[in-house]
Amino acid sequence: MASVLIHPEPIGNGLTRVLDMLGLAWKAIPNAQGALDAAPTGGWNGAVVTVDGDPQVAFDLARSLRAVDEADTRILFLVGADLLPELADNTDLFDDFCLTPFHPAELEARLEHLLRRSDPGGESAVISYGPLRLNVETYQAMVDGRALDLTYMEYELLRYLAAQPGKVFSREILLSEVWGYDYYGGARTVDVHIRRLRSKLGEEHASLISTVRSVGYRLGTARWG
Repeated sequence: MASVLIHPEPIGNGLTRVLDMLGLAWKAIPNAQGALDAAPTGGWNGAVVTVDGDPQVAFDLARSLRAVDEADTRILFLVGADLLPELADNTDLFDDFCLTPFHPAELEARLEHLLRRSDPGGESAVISYGPLRLNVETYQAMVDGRALDLTYMEYELLRYLAAQPGKVFSREILLSEVWGYDYYGGARTVDVHIRRLRSKLGEEHASLISTVRSVGYRLGTARWG
């Protein structure tokens, strides 16, 4: 059972119902120190952090979770539309976000997708393309033998592209297939994640992901030379 941190406390009944419906073991904590003190062995699987109220406290908490080396905590921000600009400069602190007030079905879908560990497509354990290697069972990625430090959604996007090299995907298709539902962030969400992936691949390998003007993105070379 996944262990999920919730901040801040107390939490509303709507969030409680979603967490319980998903069968998650969750605990509400007041601050970053409380998150570290209450962490289960191996760390938190996920965290739902409300940005509304005090964004800086939320960001500091996310930084403290990211700093725990042995943990792979996937972080979802709950944020009002008026605070969306605050996320632009802090994209490394979260894996997904959900607008408040949230619809229970949307939050349930986002959490379920965020915490899913097994690959539903039944692909081979390792996807390879040129210098790129992705292990779909351990969520590890390497390029030229160098480990890539990817967030969950960065990994999922890279995995989807690498599984079908040479094929061009529109932003809309990527939003639907990778994020799994109508995503409020729209095309900019894809663009931001592509930019982050290219940065992490490094200057030498950033060109693995190509932009196809007016269409979308492709990993690898075109199928028609």
